[in-house]
Amino acid sequence: MFTLLHQTPDFLVICKHAGVSVHKDDNDQPLLAEVAAATGDQQLYLIHRLDKMTSGILLLGRHAKAAAELSGNFARREVQKFYLAISSKKPKKKQGTVIGDMSRSRRRSWKLETTRENPAITQFISTAAGDGRRLFLCKPCTGKTHQIRVALKSVGAGITGDDIYGQEAADRGYLHAFALQFTFQGQVYCFICPPEQGELWQGAQVQTALAGWSAPWDIHWPSLPSGLVKPRVD
Repeated sequence: MFTLLHQTPDFLVICKHAGVSVHKDDNDQPLLAEVAAATGDQQLYLIHRLDKMTSGILLLGRHAKAAAELSGNFARREVQKFYLAISSKKPKKKQGTVIGDMSRSRRRSWKLETTRENPAITQFISTAAGDGRRLFLCKPCTGKTHQIRVALKSVGAGITGDDIYGQEAADRGYLHAFALQFTFQGQVYCFICPPEQGELWQGAQVQTALAGWSAPWDIHWPSLPSGLVKPRVD
């Protein structure tokens, strides 16, 4: 269900496994309860969320004060998040930025609009992943539901194993929360979590790319227009 990556008196960093929901109504044994049982915490606070199909880094507060500060960092867009994805399709462009409002579409899906009133913003670079597939390193500058999944579909590269937006079935949905950087109480924290679940991550070209992306916050990402990224309002 999860792997514990790091713990301090204020927060935990775990790797959520693919296929595990962070929502109580989807689990007979909710994720937070499982983590708390393993760490001895009476209560844990979910700072951000990952889709059920998405594996990778998840940050949990260990008390209310820490949770409020960390949640504030996310709300003010002060946290750098990086995701990995694999697609069986070549994108319309190998790198770039996807910007647009998102709206509800059919059933569980969302769609990207051409308007930019409160846009989802996703930057990405990509490289060959073997067997005609493409590996993406994505940097979401906002935190909308299904944002990366919709962004990659919009450039013609739906994620492999994504049963809503993808074009190829697989042993899992190939989206992984790879890295996280944030400041807490004046200290900068950086976490990297390479993906382990899923045979497509193990290919030689993918592993070589991951070695080159070991510090994604040091990559030169293009600057965004001033005022485009707005603080989150819940």
